[in-house]
Amino acid sequence: MKTKLLSLIAVLCVSLIVSAMTEPIPVKPSDSKIAWKGYKVTGSHEGVITLKSGDLSFDEKVLTGGSFTIDMKTIFCTDLKGESKGKLEGHLKSDDFFAVEKFPEATLVFTSVKGTGSYYDIVADLTVKGNTKSIQFNMTVTEDKAYARLRLDRSEFDVKYGSNSFFENLADRAIYDDFDLDVMLSF
Repeated sequence: MKTKLLSLIAVLCVSLIVSAMTEPIPVKPSDSKIAWKGYKVTGSHEGVITLKSGDLSFDEKVLTGGSFTIDMKTIFCTDLKGESKGKLEGHLKSDDFFAVEKFPEATLVFTSVKGTGSYYDIVADLTVKGNTKSIQFNMTVTEDKAYARLRLDRSEFDVKYGSNSFFENLADRAIYDDFDLDVMLSF
């Protein structure tokens, strides 16, 4: 009886330790930053968008997973001022682009993490405007921060406005499909 009790206690302790090692660590949205940059024939625009929530999972100090929610209503332009800034932000939030009234959030969920130490190859499901696509990117993780740069194709998420992939004869009004996200997560 005593042996069974000791075995049960040992199993419970190991379970608690393993559970604690893989427990998700919340990301601090207020200390994190997501910067975007979109390109058009005649130049580019850039800005920021707010991380609403997220977490990273670790086994020991090895990254094993992550999931994030982005507040699409917080798309802000940082390279314009005044009326031009307001017009671009309104247009990006409209149905022409991200339809933030209908789709107020985007999500990213890691499906595969490969690597050790500080450098990881990530495969994740990204959902924007109700469209989910598998994407790949690299992430560097330090003691309390993670960094990633993603290049995304907006046309894969039904963001068609000004795209040569969908419309002909746009000439210098064309907006390229690819855009960049530079991400710094604090946890």
